[in-house]
Amino acid sequence: MTIIYHTCKSKTVSCVKFVVRLLLLSFICSLLVPAPSYSEEMRLLNLSFRARVSGATTLGEQQPEEFEEYDLAANFGLPWQRYGSSGWGVSTRLMASAGIMRGGGEAGLVVSLIPGVAWGSEDGRFFFDVGAGGALLSRYRFGTQDYGGPFQFALTVGAGFPLYKRLGLGYRFLHYSDAGVNGPDTIGADFHMIEFSFWF
Repeated sequence: MTIIYHTCKSKTVSCVKFVVRLLLLSFICSLLVPAPSYSEEMRLLNLSFRARVSGATTLGEQQPEEFEEYDLAANFGLPWQRYGSSGWGVSTRLMASAGIMRGGGEAGLVVSLIPGVAWGSEDGRFFFDVGAGGALLSRYRFGTQDYGGPFQFALTVGAGFPLYKRLGLGYRFLHYSDAGVNGPDTIGADFHMIEFSFWF
């Protein structure tokens, strides 16, 4: 997270470019992992309940409002994956979520769709992932904070591990921003979230 912070703190646009480069680099590195294994189709990996535990700013400008977010997420394994004989490797995933965001005395619906790359165990339960996608907000003004528009770019970094049987625990950093598309006066938001998962 320190590397991402120092790389991206100046401008959200440069952060988007950084994450795209990180995803490209991870794809190239994954080609070097031996013993490929391909799944036949997209499959549901887990369902997660997520809640914001901190809003400390990590990317971009200071948020003028304090936010809460609670959502449900479904994580799907995409057809491309590659694992070594050790049972560890890299895979592609798609994360879809829907939830409630509150801030500045206002509440709104937020839905997101984020493709990403995950490194970890073949059963998927030990993982570190990074992704970039999009989110839609039912409202984009919360008190004094203006996101700029209903569409937001969504960046995420997460990690998780098994907790008990099919239950898992994880951390997720989530960033929403319009990347300056709607003008220089818009401000995105950062969410540090705890994630409880049920694995299938």
